[in-house]
Amino acid sequence: MPSRRSTTWRELAREQAGVVARRQLLAAGYSDHYVDSQIAAERWRLVSDVVVSTTTGELTRDQLMWAGVLHAGPDSAIGGLTALERRGLTGWPREEITVLLAKSHNLAPLAGFRFVETRRPVQLNAAGSPPTWRTEPATLLFAGYTSSIRTALGLVAAVVQQRLTSADRLLTEIERMQPLRRAKRFKRTLGVIADGAQSLAEVRVDRMCREHRLPLPDRQTERLDASGRRRFTDAEWRLPDGGLVILEVDGGFHMEVAHWEDDIVRERELVATGAVVLRCTARELTDEPGRVAAALRAVGVGRVVRLSGR
Repeated sequence: MPSRRSTTWRELAREQAGVVARRQLLAAGYSDHYVDSQIAAERWRLVSDVVVSTTTGELTRDQLMWAGVLHAGPDSAIGGLTALERRGLTGWPREEITVLLAKSHNLAPLAGFRFVETRRPVQLNAAGSPPTWRTEPATLLFAGYTSSIRTALGLVAAVVQQRLTSADRLLTEIERMQPLRRAKRFKRTLGVIADGAQSLAEVRVDRMCREHRLPLPDRQTERLDASGRRRFTDAEWRLPDGGLVILEVDGGFHMEVAHWEDDIVRERELVATGAVVLRCTARELTDEPGRVAAALRAVGVGRVVRLSGR
């Protein structure tokens, strides 16, 4: 072994949840003999023929994801439902971990992992460890090629309903990903979702603001919650003192227990960032907009100076 190394195995392990590829160790100056001796001494353990764990206990979900990406090699990334799991999707559990990689790989299979070859360019989120596909292309690629159309359309609806993205963002991504199987079906479904769950709510919020002399809000704004997950708010106002007021409009799907619990978590994580979060139903905006407007005024929205310009 060389006496000096630019990167130590501990630095690699710290960045990758304790999981390291043999090629990384070799590049850092560690010989195969050194790696094998660590494994023989039971300090490390083999995960695959090309990946080792520097811990000896049962691998966590995060470690397993790292193992899959490192096994698949450079330019691979977590994809499919596993990528959406990392983005916060609930109600779609899968033990198997999906990794997307470039075509023409001669890759050994690995139990518990699904390696999917694609000619599409890697669609990584700017943040995320291990490398993970963005919500929109991960959703559409899985939905486009899963065997069940019901599963495909259900997933497209779920990522919007759970506020992992918006119908508009998915529609934009469909155009970028052409040709895409089932694109027409996705567009029709997203059009219904947008009209029923988003556009109608936006019209009602706008009407409430105009009738009760409140400034128009910014809508579908992307934010990171206290856990680092991307969230899209229904409507929000920035206060003169820098504070943030968010109004979340609950539609019919929020009455389901699973979605109700998701919304509780979502609200808590947004509040933890310092925002004031108010919730109302679509019915309230139609039948009792004055009560919603009064609540917004009570937390300072009436004193907003900067309008959204809409």
